[in-house]
Amino acid sequence: MDNVLNKARAGQNAFEQLVNSIPGFSGYREKELRRDTDRIQREFLASRLDSCKKALDGAANAASRLGVLDAINDIETARKRLDKVKARILHADRGYAGFFDAIKIKEDVLDRVYQFDLDLLGGVDAVKSAADAVASDPGGVAAMIGAIDALDGRLAGRETILSGIQ
Repeated sequence: MDNVLNKARAGQNAFEQLVNSIPGFSGYREKELRRDTDRIQREFLASRLDSCKKALDGAANAASRLGVLDAINDIETARKRLDKVKARILHADRGYAGFFDAIKIKEDVLDRVYQFDLDLLGGVDAVKSAADAVASDPGGVAAMIGAIDALDGRLAGRETILSGIQ
C-alpha cells in the first residue's frame, strides 16, 4: 500500500496533468490526492479488520457447541471493540481545515498522517493474528481484545498529528 500515492499520481489523465500546471491549483490537487490515498489506505485497514469477524463467528459457534457460555460474552466484547476501532479508522478525519481555522493542515502533516496510517498495518496484522488464533482456540479471546485495545490506543496519535500538537 506504500505505493498508492505514487500510483495515483501516475494514473492522472492528460486533463488532470494540465490542471496541475496552473499555479496555486497544483498544491490544492496534491493535497486532495494525499487525502484520497489516505482514505484508500484506511478502507484497506478497515476491510482487514472486518475479515476478523469470521474468526469470531467461528469461535462463537465452537463455544456454544462446547457449552462454554462465558466465552461468548468475551467474543461479543471483542466484536464490539473491533467494530468501534474499524469505525474510528474508516471515519477518521481526512485533514481538512477551513480558510479561517487557526490550525492549517499542510502537505507535510498529511504525509505524516498517511505514514501513520501505513504504520497502523502492524497493529491490524496483530489483531488478525489474534483472530486466527481465536478461530482455533476460543479461549484466546482475551489476547485478541488486548490487540484491539492496543490498536485503539494508537489511533489517538493520528488525532494528535492533525491537531498540530505533534
